Amino acid sequence: MPSVPTPSKAGIVETNGERHIPSSLRPDGTKRKEIKIRPGYKPPEDVEVYKNRTADAWKSRGSAGVPGADGLKDEKDEGSASSNKNAKRREARKKAKAAEDGGEKPKEGSSSTEKKDGKAEEPLDPEAEKEKKARNLKKKLKQAKELKEKKEGGGALLPEQFAKVIKINELIRELDALGFDAEGEPKAKEEEKKE
Repeated sequence: MPSVPTPSKAGIVETNGERHIPSSLRPDGTKRKEIKIRPGYKPPEDVEVYKNRTADAWKSRGSAGVPGADGLKDEKDEGSASSNKNAKRREARKKAKAAEDGGEKPKEGSSSTEKKDGKAEEPLDPEAEKEKKARNLKKKLKQAKELKEKKEGGGALLPEQFAKVIKINELIRELDALGFDAEGEPKAKEEEKKE
């Protein structure tokens, strides 16, 4: 049985030193005739794409790591100081949460990071929180009023600045709900001044 030559990507077969595309049948049943290929011609499908080794190495530079550092990877990677600190904080939070879910108080040794933060140990004073929110609202209201004056003076405002001007009434309502007047002063003091 004679060996069948393998065609190239373009379908070119080489027999007896001649290159040709073999005849084939069309879908309608007619026959395509054999096409001879002149010597030395290489169709675009058969041309191999040039691969630049330097460019390939540059593309895959991050996957291999540092050259020559394979022996160093045997040791355990300790990480940076900040990542170690963050890992300890996460562990302490998990322990504290687990203790709260279990109905137990967290041990003093396990909540060392919470003591450093100071937030978990001292209870929040609602009056202090109220004043803090009022100061924040007062600051926003002051900025909005300044922008409103700028707009009335004929100055151009950015869209964010215009949005602040629109929120003036909302800020006054929020201050009122907290028990402060439009200037950010407590209402109780305002009533004492009137008397």
